[in-house]
Amino acid sequence: MKRFHVHIAVDNLADSICFYSALFGTEPTVTKPDYAKWMLDDPRVNLAISQRGAKAGLDHLGLQVDSDDELEALNQQFRAAALPVEEQKGAACCYSESDKYWTIDPQGIAWEMFHSLATIPLFGKDTPVPVIKVESACCPSSSGGSCK
Repeated sequence: MKRFHVHIAVDNLADSICFYSALFGTEPTVTKPDYAKWMLDDPRVNLAISQRGAKAGLDHLGLQVDSDDELEALNQQFRAAALPVEEQKGAACCYSESDKYWTIDPQGIAWEMFHSLATIPLFGKDTPVPVIKVESACCPSSSGGSCK
């Protein structure tokens, strides 16, 4: 089953934890000195916030899956649509080790498809996403066409 993922860079972690805890009516599932995460079932979302010196705002979006098979199915779906995809196996980020695939939408927003394998004791760092933003065969932008 898929879970929608949103990662937001924040200026003040404590204020943001307070805000999102009030918004969702629950405390974070994970709290670290520079990071917090809510694993919600209603709505089914993995919301992560971090205070690590990045510009405040949307960091990336994603889909979290429960198995390697689901992750590979997403990868095949994106490749079949001719979307640019970058593989990242064993990535250490956000206090988790995960296998991932990344793509970039037409606006330049990074999308992460991932399966978390284990928790780790440090934030870690993703490999920079070298996905080149290209016009895919499924969505011609200049001709006014629509996605297939």
